[in-house]
Amino acid sequence: MRSASKPFANGLPVLYRRFSRLLEELEISRADGSLPKLRSQLAKTRLLILDDWGLAPLDARRRQDLLDLIDDCHGAVSLALTSQLPVDKWHDYIGDPTIADAILDRIIHSAHRIELKGESLRKPSIGAA
Repeated sequence: MRSASKPFANGLPVLYRRFSRLLEELEISRADGSLPKLRSQLAKTRLLILDDWGLAPLDARRRQDLLDLIDDCHGAVSLALTSQLPVDKWHDYIGDPTIADAILDRIIHSAHRIELKGESLRKPSIGAA
């Protein structure tokens, strides 16, 4: 697992995952029987950073995995979600209204939102060689 160590140089466990890769990791671990071990590892972190939230398609299995993950983290693990998908589109993205309500209730009501404006930092600046 990749560690996001800069913000937590004092030793607190932090994990960074691209959201699509975490979904793949959950699928693989379910298939090979290591899902309880993966869930235990995720539960031991203090901050889970999920990058590119809302880009990977969610089928019924992935929605349930996401609900389980968010539920396991709720109140125990801080989540940082990065997304280009506006928050008001998250319910539709998740798909199933009941599961979307459950997931978003656990995320949105205790969230601190930071909305960035301006050009992407990944976009090369004019005149850069």
